[in-house]
Amino acid sequence: MMSDQPSDMNYDTFRECLSNALVARSEPQRKKGKRIEVERIDPEELAEFFLASEAFTTFPEPLQTLSYAALQHNPSLAIYVPEPDTPLPRQTLETICSPVPVSVTDSLVVYGIIPDAADLVDFLSPVLTEYTTSVTTGPPVWANTRADACEICERDWIPLSYHHLIPRGVHAKVLKRGWHDEWTLNSVAWLCRACHSFVHRMASNEELAREWYTVEKICEREDVMDWAKWVGRVRWKAK
Repeated sequence: MMSDQPSDMNYDTFRECLSNALVARSEPQRKKGKRIEVERIDPEELAEFFLASEAFTTFPEPLQTLSYAALQHNPSLAIYVPEPDTPLPRQTLETICSPVPVSVTDSLVVYGIIPDAADLVDFLSPVLTEYTTSVTTGPPVWANTRADACEICERDWIPLSYHHLIPRGVHAKVLKRGWHDEWTLNSVAWLCRACHSFVHRMASNEELAREWYTVEKICEREDVMDWAKWVGRVRWKAK
């Protein structure tokens, strides 16, 4: 079965959400026409400083590993996913933020991001909302994933076709044996005809479904890497 989104990827997403909030609050402040001088630090550095070492790991483990797949398997995780245009409930936010070390709050106050320690929850509210929405977004409709170049050889001047990463002929077996969730069955990769044919030569439909169900997994194979290097040098164009 396809694994949930790794927590390190979630960390990167959260750090990006927080960095955006820090950038927004790091704009020069003015009061009655005068610039307020506050000790400042690069927002990216500040995000890395207190998130990597202190904040993210204090969040509940289900929040750290939250994903669309996890939400499908455990609907109770919906407590972390607000309705559109709605912030997380105050009680949920306070539960999430309560273990965050004082040093994190102090850093935000010292660098002028929040005026007071009591403002931590309000500051993190939109950050957490953006984070949870991002990591639980469902897979796109396959037609909207079309690439500009072959996802194996990267040639961009020849026609592409879509390859069902979980071949349709084995969908019933996939579901019966629990290899993947139903919502993953129509995931596709956009490949040139040569690479598409190579993929189907390299493994049976059942093997593709069980072992080679993402472009990343396919491209990790040594034979695929060798093939991509060779075919990528072929320069003729389709008529």
